[in-house]
Amino acid sequence: MSGKKKIAVVIALSVLLLFCISAILFYFQLSNKMIAQGYEHHGIDVSHYQGDIDWASIEKQGIDFAYIKATEGSSYVDDYYETNRNKAEETGMYIGFYHFFSFESPGISQAENYVETVGDLKGKLIPVVDVEFYGSQRNPDKEAVNKELTDMLEYLEEYYGRKPMIYSTQSFYNKYLKGGYEDYPLWIRNVYLPPSQDWTVWQYSDRLRLDGMQGQEKFTDGNVMRGEISDMGLLIE
Repeated sequence: MSGKKKIAVVIALSVLLLFCISAILFYFQLSNKMIAQGYEHHGIDVSHYQGDIDWASIEKQGIDFAYIKATEGSSYVDDYYETNRNKAEETGMYIGFYHFFSFESPGISQAENYVETVGDLKGKLIPVVDVEFYGSQRNPDKEAVNKELTDMLEYLEEYYGRKPMIYSTQSFYNKYLKGGYEDYPLWIRNVYLPPSQDWTVWQYSDRLRLDGMQGQEKFTDGNVMRGEISDMGLLIE
């Protein structure tokens, strides 16, 4: 076989392999969406990436709960937090606010940033702390992460009188959280398979397309809740 023919074969096999991988991933994503349809409560989580949101339109599309990004680290406040909160509160949806956890800030100061920004949560969903890999932070020290994360969780629990929920990806959960935070509600991201562990919220898709979003990100995350919101104690009275 000539050199040109070998290259052509390699290219053809590579294209076929990529096609097969894409088909498999598409199948699992489709399967997730079908499984998620069996749950009663469907929700989204948003930040400035979704831009201006027509919240009334979102509600009409079967979304009944939403978590809005409020803060990140010790000082950052999402650019669309206030706008999203004000407009979402005009709907009948269950609303909550999440914090993106930084490995470079003390847990206490991150909790203070959240509390100072969000304030009273009466009638809202419990706080969520999103802890996952980001940027170049692919292998932070586990002991340090757990110490600061625990500090933040305990601060929020003392302030709001309820345990906050932890959001995490499957890979981060397995490496950093497994076996240590079972008494906290868990929101797990797994867009290819249903979670294997006990969960409260499941992010089943990162490719949900809804009318009414005008941001640079055309997709949002699709989530479902496991059970009745009132029965699970997720609302702060």
